[in-house]
Amino acid sequence: MLKQLVAGIFTLLLIGSAQSHAVKAGDLVIEHAHARASMGNMPNSATFLHIANKGKADDALLSASTTIAERVELHTMSMEGDVMKMRTVDSVELKAENTISMKPGQGPHVMLFGLKKSLKAGEKFPMTLNFRKAGAVEVSVEVMDMTAHGNHGAGHGHEEHKH
Repeated sequence: MLKQLVAGIFTLLLIGSAQSHAVKAGDLVIEHAHARASMGNMPNSATFLHIANKGKADDALLSASTTIAERVELHTMSMEGDVMKMRTVDSVELKAENTISMKPGQGPHVMLFGLKKSLKAGEKFPMTLNFRKAGAVEVSVEVMDMTAHGNHGAGHGHEEHKH
């Protein structure tokens, strides 16, 4: 019993330290990059992160790429009445001295389409984020268990969303 408790605490510490890793690029601080673990053989997933713009000038996330997916798109999600709508966007604006938190079930996120392999909790993969001013920035994305963050983006078909 004590071994299980110690192992559980150690695992939580590892997850916490992995999620707190920050990447700095110019005035931007990128933290908590994580993706949804695959559910079965589902071909899609979603990636979420926090981006703080500490500078006095606006910037924007223009695109993202990774070798683990055939296609990567920036999306936003909103509720219109009782209907959840996900749309592709050209960029995600990062206002000066402001933070964007990409979270499941709301607002902007990064969609991964055509996964080349299933994403398993605990794994990591590289992703390049391309910003208007800060340029290309590589981050390490940790794959999280789907139950840790709800179920939006967990590998549903793209055809379920309006664009």
